[in-house]
Amino acid sequence: MGCVFSLPEDRRYAAERAPTARETSFIEKMKKTGKNIIVFYGSQTGTAEEFANRLSKDAQRYGMKGMAADPEEYDMGELSRLSEITNSLAIFCMATYGEGDPTDNAQDFYDWLQENDDEDLSGLNYTVFSLGNKTYEHYNAMGKYVDKRLEELGAKRIFDLGLGDDDGNLEEDFVSWREQFWPAVCEHFGVEALGDESSIRQYELKEYTDINMNKVYTGEIGRLKSFEVQKPPFDSKNPFLAPVTVNRRLNKAGDRHLMHLELDITGSKIRYESGDHVAVFPTNDTALVNKLGQILGVDLDMVISLNNLDEESNKKHPFPCPTTYRTALTHYLDITHPPRTNVLYELAQYASDPKDQENMRKMASSSPEGKSLYQTWVLDSCRNILHILEDMPSLKPPIDHLCELLPRLQARYYSIASSSKVHPNSIHICAVVVEYKTKTNRVNKGVATNWLKNKLVTDNGHKSTVPMYIRKSQFRLPFKATNPVIMIGPGTGIAPFMGFIQERGWLKEQGKEVGETVMYFGCRHKNEDYLYQEELEEAEKNAVLTQLNVAFSRDQEQKVYVQHHLKQNKENIWKLVHSDNAHIYVCGDARNMAKDVQTAFHEIAEELGGMTRTQATDYVKKLMTKGRYSQDVWS
Repeated sequence: MGCVFSLPEDRRYAAERAPTARETSFIEKMKKTGKNIIVFYGSQTGTAEEFANRLSKDAQRYGMKGMAADPEEYDMGELSRLSEITNSLAIFCMATYGEGDPTDNAQDFYDWLQENDDEDLSGLNYTVFSLGNKTYEHYNAMGKYVDKRLEELGAKRIFDLGLGDDDGNLEEDFVSWREQFWPAVCEHFGVEALGDESSIRQYELKEYTDINMNKVYTGEIGRLKSFEVQKPPFDSKNPFLAPVTVNRRLNKAGDRHLMHLELDITGSKIRYESGDHVAVFPTNDTALVNKLGQILGVDLDMVISLNNLDEESNKKHPFPCPTTYRTALTHYLDITHPPRTNVLYELAQYASDPKDQENMRKMASSSPEGKSLYQTWVLDSCRNILHILEDMPSLKPPIDHLCELLPRLQARYYSIASSSKVHPNSIHICAVVVEYKTKTNRVNKGVATNWLKNKLVTDNGHKSTVPMYIRKSQFRLPFKATNPVIMIGPGTGIAPFMGFIQERGWLKEQGKEVGETVMYFGCRHKNEDYLYQEELEEAEKNAVLTQLNVAFSRDQEQKVYVQHHLKQNKENIWKLVHSDNAHIYVCGDARNMAKDVQTAFHEIAEELGGMTRTQATDYVKKLMTKGRYSQDVWS
């Protein structure tokens, strides 16, 4: 099995930005600091922000000066003024989130682009690199939109739109685009590379020998001591520490661990709706952190700050400082994903064996040989930074440089498995623990699911807590309770539907007329991983669920999946959708299941609606635009 990385495109919130009155004019800032290149990022899991930082650092190698910028922090109406700066260029690294939506931090910029038809951007030079995932319906929608829209408003595209596919190799897509992009910039502005291939540090290390420990961050995401004195409102910059009240295994047998957790939000003023997501901030495995400390030969409890060498930057530190190396590696840095090529490139200088140096630089190059070495040795082998250090004994980087280069550890999103009508003070999570063997015979463990699994209700007499906040979603029950709903959610894709079923049951109890409620669930074996079997059968018995269809894929010779059941019940499905205005909801795996389910609907529309394939596809697309076919899927 390939590497499993749960990357829940989380908006990277820089807690460490100074909360002073902020300069919202990027033009003034660029003039003041002599910058001519600005790299805006629309980022949900921090990858687009990482790429933006790499591009702004690149500018130095070409005798130019760049800055990375969060569009949420600046007045984007100033884009038309960029021509006031000579040889200026705006680069946009834009990720797509959800169903073709902008990332949270690019929402206002997206709205501005849509609303301002009379904007004249004729003095603006730009290029766009877009981050997406081919398994999703709206591949790279945001980047494509920004690229097209800026041109419509008169801006000049100086290099082609780059499309990065996270289902393939996003890093390789970016490196290949960047290799061609910079020569085009040089040609456009008539500049030459300085040939400076050396590593450029962005932060300088400060070590503290005696510091008041009350001034030291111990894992808080935003405000210092925010975990000790909790103040609402709670959000991504100020998560709530929710006590765990239930943590039980859902499956009766089998080698996987599926779990149900309940988080107590009493007194937090947090509100949620069925279909929303809960974001949690996990921590890395202490064993991994200790091993990193050992292999690098450092005292992990040393208190340090990494301070930006560019004093004008909004981002004073790469993570909350001052803190200890132990806290940074536990709470703030991602030490489990395979490192991106820029990390290998910058660390190569610390390998004492010339062969190791050469291989690390090769993997960061765009040569076919280098790309294939990176693909096999790092990605296919699922090597994280610790594995690389173990397998290259000559590589001994200073820990502060390593901490500067590693990406931030991201929040993880889970579809909420409860209804606030029934559980106003509790949020339920349903998840499967990620653990797998790699090609180098190591066992890799998913950061968040293993951390959640170990959140026992009481740990040595203390309550276990989970730092969390709510992210609103578009995945909503119909406004009219009389509309039928068809829910399709195999495996942990059942999560939001537990909330939907609870809510439909509550509406019934209120004496409301509730439409048909149909569930299609799927798992491997009836007596192993039939999640929430008792609850589902109870809901069917009480006629809250009017139909319960369960596909057990491995209980017979031929595999049977949810889409097979849909096809078997095609007459009923078609009546609900075509005549009764049913809403369709799909949750779970994007790569296969969501596509196969959509194909099943195409086939039903062809067969029973007498449509051609094209008409059937359009029919389903229309249901999506009308909000009658919603997906909450992940890959």
